[in-house]
Amino acid sequence: MAETLPKSTQRKILSFAILIAVYLTFAYLIPKPLEIQQSGWQLTGLFIATILGLLLEPMPGPAFVLVCVTLAAIIGGVTVNQALAGYADPTVWLVMAAFFISSALIKTGLARRIALFFVRIFGKTTLGVTYALALTDLSLAGIIPSNGARSGGIVLPVVRSIAELYGSSPGATGGLLGTYLIAAVYQSICVTTAMFFTGQASNSLAAAMAGDLGYPVTWGSWFLAGIVPGLVSLAIIPLVVIRMLPPTITQTPAASEFAIDQLRKMGPMSGHEKILATVFVFVCGLWMTVAWHKMDVTVTALLGCAALLITGVLRWEDVRSERSAWDMFIWYGGLVQLGKLLNATGVTKSFAGGVVGIFGAQPWPVLFAVALLVYFYVHYGLASITAHLLAMFTPFVAVLKAQGAPLGLVVFAFACFVNLSAGLTHYGTTPTPMFFGQGYVTLKDWWRVGFVISLVNLTVWSTVGFGWWKLIGYW
Repeated sequence: MAETLPKSTQRKILSFAILIAVYLTFAYLIPKPLEIQQSGWQLTGLFIATILGLLLEPMPGPAFVLVCVTLAAIIGGVTVNQALAGYADPTVWLVMAAFFISSALIKTGLARRIALFFVRIFGKTTLGVTYALALTDLSLAGIIPSNGARSGGIVLPVVRSIAELYGSSPGATGGLLGTYLIAAVYQSICVTTAMFFTGQASNSLAAAMAGDLGYPVTWGSWFLAGIVPGLVSLAIIPLVVIRMLPPTITQTPAASEFAIDQLRKMGPMSGHEKILATVFVFVCGLWMTVAWHKMDVTVTALLGCAALLITGVLRWEDVRSERSAWDMFIWYGGLVQLGKLLNATGVTKSFAGGVVGIFGAQPWPVLFAVALLVYFYVHYGLASITAHLLAMFTPFVAVLKAQGAPLGLVVFAFACFVNLSAGLTHYGTTPTPMFFGQGYVTLKDWWRVGFVISLVNLTVWSTVGFGWWKLIGYW
C-alpha cells in the first residue's frame, strides 16, 4: 500500500487546488463587466487568489506573493517591468528604512531603556504600569513598523517581568496582577498601532491604496489624525479592563524599583545610544514637518539609516540579517503593485459603480455606518490585518467615494479601524499570539474583553475621532 502523504503536504496540495479553482472560476466562469478587458479580469482573479493564499498559507507569505507577481507578468496582461515596479515604490523603502532603524533601537538597548524609563516614573500602581507600557509602545510606534518586534519583543518581556515580581504566574496566581496587565496592555497596543503610519507594516499599504484613490496620506497627516482619538482610547481602556479583570494587587512600588535597578545595571547611555536617540528625534521631526521643508519622507528615513551606518550604530550585517524587513519587502512591494495594476484596469471603479447601483437610494452616512461595522467585525474571521486591508479597503472606500462621502473621513476611518479590530480575538495581529500565549488570560476572557473594548474604541473614534478630523479639515 502506498505511503500516505504527510498532513502538511496534503494541506499544501489542497490549498493550492482551492486557489487554482478560485482563480479559474473568477477569471473564466464569472461574467466580466463589459468595460473590463479579459486580461484585467484574469488579473482580478489572481489578486483574489493572492489574498486567499495569504490566509490559507500553502507556502510562506512573501514567497507566495512573489509567485503571484511572476504570474501577473504571464496572465495579467502586464510587462515584467510593470509587475516588478512595486519594489521601486518609495513607500516600500520607507518601511524598509524604518525596520532598519528599529533594529538599531533594539540592538543598542535604547528601546528597553525607554520602557524602563516610563515604568520608573509611572509604575508605582497597577494602572500606572499599564499606562507606562502603553506610552512606551506609543513612543516607539512612530518609527518601529513591526508591532511584533515593538510590542512583543520590547513591551511584553517587561510586562511578564513585573507580573513575576509579584508572584503572579499563569494559572492560579495570574489574577494577582498578570491577567490584568496582559489584557490591558495588549488592548492598548492595538490603539497605538492605529495611531501611526508606522504603527505596523501594512498601515503604509493602506496609505498607498488611499493615494491611488486620490487621497494622499503622509506620516504627518496620519499622526495628526490618530493623536487625539488615540490618546482618549489609551486613557479609557485600562480603566475599563480593570473593572472587567480586577487585579488583586493595585499598588506596585516594586515595579518602579525594578525599573530603577534595571536602568542602573544598564548604566549611562552609550555613545551609540546617544547617536541613535539624535537620529530618532531628527527623523521623526522631519516626518512631522514635511509640509514646511518638502523633503520626501522616504529620503528622510534613508538619510537616518545612512547616518547610523556611517557612525557604526548599524552595521551592514545587521541590515542583511533583518529577516522581517526583507520578508516585508517581498510581500509588500508585490502587493502594492498588484493593487495598483488592479486599480488601473478599472475593476475597482466598476465594483463601486455596481454597489452604488444597488444601494444608491441610501444616503452616504447610512452606507458608511453599515460598511464600517461590517468592515470592523469581519476581523473575527481573519488573522491578518494585511489580508483584511487588501480584501476590503479599496472597494469600500471606492463605493463611499462614489456616493459622495468625504474622502478624508472614509480613508482614515478604514485605515485606523482595521488596526483597532485586531483586539477582538487571540489571533488578530502578529503580537496577539505572543500575549495570549503567556497563558494569563483565558480564551473566554480574552474575547469578552476584546468585544467590550471594541465598543469603547468604536465609540471614541466615531465621536472624538470624527469630530477631531472635522476640526482639522480632513472632511
